[in-house]
Amino acid sequence: MQSKKLNPKPKPEIPQPLHEWSFEAIGTQWWVGLFESVSPETLGLVKHVISERIEVFDKTYSRFRADSLITEISKHSGTFTFPPNSKQLFEFCRELYDVSGGVVTPLIGQLMSDAGYDASYSLRSGKLHEPPSWDDVMEFDGQSLKTKQPVLLDFGAAGKGYLVDLVAIELQKAGVEKFCVDASGDMYCHGIDSPLRIGLENPDDTSQVIGVAEFKDGALCGSAGNRRAWGEFTHIIDPKKLESPRHIKAVWVSTNNALTADGLTTALYFAELEQLHTKFQFEHCIMYADGSVSVSQHFPAELFTA
Repeated sequence: MQSKKLNPKPKPEIPQPLHEWSFEAIGTQWWVGLFESVSPETLGLVKHVISERIEVFDKTYSRFRADSLITEISKHSGTFTFPPNSKQLFEFCRELYDVSGGVVTPLIGQLMSDAGYDASYSLRSGKLHEPPSWDDVMEFDGQSLKTKQPVLLDFGAAGKGYLVDLVAIELQKAGVEKFCVDASGDMYCHGIDSPLRIGLENPDDTSQVIGVAEFKDGALCGSAGNRRAWGEFTHIIDPKKLESPRHIKAVWVSTNNALTADGLTTALYFAELEQLHTKFQFEHCIMYADGSVSVSQHFPAELFTA
């Protein structure tokens, strides 16, 4: 691991794919690039199945939709059935919950809402309470979630990365092998011939980057508090201290899937770095509040140091 001082530079140019399109979904901007030629029929099919996949995800996991499963769970206790592929998300969230001592938790939804990150985006904080413990209020088995009381769940710590992986699966099912999916900083690439050059955005000046990552297979995800911040809070909140962490400005993680990479960008704000490395295989880059950076040996980026 190395610690460096930075010298940010302008953002790099992104290579152009043969097909690309952008859209907004789950409250964020998406970009999909195909680095191989496909027929108009295949392109239309791909766009359709991706749209359907995202809609199913949103109607299941969004705490901002009145008709979502998450909203239903917040109203009453009972047994709720999730999609077949939800097991991977729940099991990973449980791993993060355990390794962080309960700090990275899907039970943070009510706290996030009370802090102002609610369905109406009021951004006005009320009285905050520590979330209940996982085992006290719910149990997940296969596809079934059993709750002992109404709970407002939030899978923001890893959900977007999980959805990126699901979109990537749909692309491969359609026969596309060379592509990149970018959900506002959570990226997954597969089979690209030449590495993409991806800027690591400087949280102090979003027109600049602190380095450039090169990768063509796998996931690269980033998290910073500057994009969603209001009052004393960001979208990252410590549920035990009831405050947003300030010792870290930004985190990037590279690994073989976006679910893990996305979740670890949140976990690194709270859990011990060495402990996470004993449980998960990943490379990291962390920018601290003083501007210094810690980077693992094989993190796939050139940092612009002074």
